[in-house]
Amino acid sequence: MIAVLFTLLISVILCGAYLRLARHWQLLDEPNSRSSHLAPTPHGGGVALMLAFMLGLLLANRLYGGWSGAVTTLSISALILTGLGILDDLRGLSVRLRLLTYAIVCLWVASALLPETGAEHAIGWVLLVCVIAIAMLWVVNLYNFMDGIDGIAAMQTILACCGAALIAFIWEQETGYALFCLLLAAAHGGFLVWNYPPARLFMGDAGSVPTGILLAGLALLGAVEGQINPLCWLVLLAGFITDASLTLIWRIGTGQAFMQPHRQHAYQRLSRYWKSHSKVDAWFVVINVLWLLPLACAVQAWPKINLFLVLLAYLPLVFGMVKTARLS
Repeated sequence: MIAVLFTLLISVILCGAYLRLARHWQLLDEPNSRSSHLAPTPHGGGVALMLAFMLGLLLANRLYGGWSGAVTTLSISALILTGLGILDDLRGLSVRLRLLTYAIVCLWVASALLPETGAEHAIGWVLLVCVIAIAMLWVVNLYNFMDGIDGIAAMQTILACCGAALIAFIWEQETGYALFCLLLAAAHGGFLVWNYPPARLFMGDAGSVPTGILLAGLALLGAVEGQINPLCWLVLLAGFITDASLTLIWRIGTGQAFMQPHRQHAYQRLSRYWKSHSKVDAWFVVINVLWLLPLACAVQAWPKINLFLVLLAYLPLVFGMVKTARLS
C-alpha cells in the first residue's frame, strides 16, 4: 500500500499547490446561468490529479516491477487527453476538434488492448474495435457531462475503482490490476480534499476526460485479460451512465441543443431542489455502496445471471430519473 498512500498524499499536496497558482494566475471558472456554483472557483485541478497518478504509477513500477504494455497504453492516452484538457480549459477548443481527438485516442486504445486475430477474422476484429471505441468515447464524454457539482466526479472514480479492485483481488487474485485501480482512486481522493463541498478547486477537462478514458480502458483490459467481468464496471458506473444517457436521449428527443452546456441532469436538479451538493454526494455514496457494489460483486460471482443483475441494478436508477425529471 506504500504506492497508494504516496499517491494520495502527493495528490493532496500537488492539488493544493495548483490551487494557489490558479488563484494567483486567475484561472477561475466564472458562474453563469448553467453553472451549479455561485462564486468564481479555480479550475484545471485535473492537471495536478493526473500528475499525482502518474507519479504513483512510476513509484509502483519501481517497487513492484514493470507494468504491462496495456497499462503503458492507458497511461499515454490519459496524458494525451490531459494535455488536450489543459488547452481546452485555457483557450476553449471547438467541440468538433475535441470529439475528433477523443475518438482517435479511443480507437487507438481499443485496437492496442484488443487481441489481434488472423487475417480471416480481420473484418470482424475491425468492427469490434470500432464498437468498443464508440463505447469508450461515450464514457469519456459522459464523465465530462457528469462533472457538474462539487465532489461527485471524484467520488464516482473512488467508489468504482475501489469496487473493481476489491472484485479483482477477491475473485481473481489480480494484484496488479487492483493496484492500478487503487492508484487512480488515491489520486482522486487527494483531489477530493479540495473539491469536497464547498469546492475550492474544480477538476476541469484536464481531469474528467482522461479519467473517462482510464475507466473505460480498465473495463476493456479487465475483460481481455480475464481480471474482472466488464459488466461489473457497467454496474459500478451505473449512476453516471444512467443520468448522462437518459438526459442526452431526452434532450435529443425534445429537439434541444444537446451539445450545449445545461443544468438538466438528475444530480443537478437534486442539488437545486435540496440546495446542497453534499446531500447529493451522500445519496450517491449510499446508492453505490449499498446497492451497486453488492450487485457488481454478484455479477462476478454468478456469471450465469449477470444480465439479470445488471438490469436489476439499473431499474431503480431509471425510476429515480423519472422522479427527478419533475423537479425544476
